Amino acid sequence: MTFYGRIILCPFYFKEDLIIIYFNEPRPYPKKNENEDLVNENIRFPQIRVIGPNGDSLGVMPRLRALQVAETYSLDLVCVSKDANPPVCKILNYGKYRFENQKRQKEMKKNKKVKEIDVKEIQLTPVIGQHDLDTKVKIANKFLVAGDKVKVTVRFRGRQLSHIEVGEEVLNRFIQGVSENSIVEKEAKLDGKLLTSILASKYKK
Repeated sequence: MTFYGRIILCPFYFKEDLIIIYFNEPRPYPKKNENEDLVNENIRFPQIRVIGPNGDSLGVMPRLRALQVAETYSLDLVCVSKDANPPVCKILNYGKYRFENQKRQKEMKKNKKVKEIDVKEIQLTPVIGQHDLDTKVKIANKFLVAGDKVKVTVRFRGRQLSHIEVGEEVLNRFIQGVSENSIVEKEAKLDGKLLTSILASKYKK
């Protein structure tokens, strides 16, 4: 017997002058769980550990028994740990459970999008000219407006250390130039040959 389009294999036998053919019914395909959660009848584990709606353990029981228990609460049976031995399922409101999971995932994605605050460094010298200082202030203001922090350092060389007040005056002029966009997070501190202060932005990144 020939079928065009596809080949069908089926058992048959002869009975007198007739050929009797038995067609097997197609095996139904299981429904694909779009949410990838194992819920109610989609749970196929023979034995599962069941957690009640109040968080109490109801013990290990057969799958069908667990479904019956969930039905007595008018709630759903949801697998929350399929890799456990035996798998753990909880009796709960699946609609609410799914909503809270989606909300949590959105919050996680939102937090990932938040940019980390960078610390930009600006270096000065006690003998820096006004034009160069103004240029440094302009660059620092761009960083601060973008939400970044600025670490400003005055570097002393040789005999300049004997006149620290000159470097402090330069640093104060710099801080004054960016005061509209910053707040002093760390006061100026001399560490060896470096006088350092950290400025935080007034704007959220």
